[in-house]
Amino acid sequence: MSSAVASTRRRRGGSHRLAGLGAYLRRRLIASVMTLLVSTFLVFSSLYLAGDPITALSRGRTIAPEMETALREQYRLDDPFFLRYIAWLGDLLRGDLGNSLMYSDQVTNVIGQRMGVTFELSVYAAAIIAVIGVGSGIIAGLRRGFADTAILTSTTVLMAVPPFVTAIVLLGVFSVALGWFPTRGAGDGYPERIWYLTLPAVALAVASLSVVSRVTRTSVRQEMGREHVQTAVSRGIPPGPTTRRHVIRNAMIPVTTVMGLTIASLIALTAIVEQAFGINGLGSALVQAASYNDFPVVQGIAVIYVLIFVVINTIIDVSYGLLDPRVRFGGGA
Repeated sequence: MSSAVASTRRRRGGSHRLAGLGAYLRRRLIASVMTLLVSTFLVFSSLYLAGDPITALSRGRTIAPEMETALREQYRLDDPFFLRYIAWLGDLLRGDLGNSLMYSDQVTNVIGQRMGVTFELSVYAAAIIAVIGVGSGIIAGLRRGFADTAILTSTTVLMAVPPFVTAIVLLGVFSVALGWFPTRGAGDGYPERIWYLTLPAVALAVASLSVVSRVTRTSVRQEMGREHVQTAVSRGIPPGPTTRRHVIRNAMIPVTTVMGLTIASLIALTAIVEQAFGINGLGSALVQAASYNDFPVVQGIAVIYVLIFVVINTIIDVSYGLLDPRVRFGGGA
């Protein structure tokens, strides 16, 4: 009888957990969709915040009446603002981002030609952050003394260095002075691509890995002081299993969140690094399009950035809820 009752309770508990997870995922999905809608509205409005759309699109030059008429028809400038947004959003959902004024090509083609190298650069930098940032944070959290002091001091200094300064230093030392790495471009094929992207990835990752390292160190220290960890140590359980099962595993929950937000922010920082190293990616295309007032390209790349950030943030939120059930059952996030 008792076994049947226990089995019933386990089934009810499993159903409750699945229901809680489903509700949590629905909340996250709704929040992500709302964030995308608000973000796309702000991106679309940016063209009109710049002043007269015709002046912005023509870069302040006097244009022929027929060209102005064509621009008004293309961007539906004679329609009410909200209807223009709905029409633009419909085109966006169909994958139509308009035509570039600078490249004389569809915006989707401009983005497609440059997205690959930006993605590779971001993944490379994310790998550096994950390996060095999390690894050094764990070492600093577990080992007091010289290792902790050295890591804490170095990450404090590196956190304050902007990516463009890091890029200049790396170029001056490893490309110009030592000649170990190329100064410009992204290379063709592998392993040349990895060689070309090493310095840009390091420049992109340095400040972020310092943040991740410090967060990891703090999280590990907090877990080391937990009562159940101290109890395991006092009972003579070997340090290795205790550290792996109770310290590092639990410490990775907040680190996962910080890692996700950090990796998502790398996309926006690629513009600085790509300009410094002459990489023809999304970031450099965004800077060039902004200086040329090529608003279709600016809007298209901005939408891609927002989409990537929201998707990564949603994945991290969901994984955080899976790692820590208190998040989805506590009614919090």
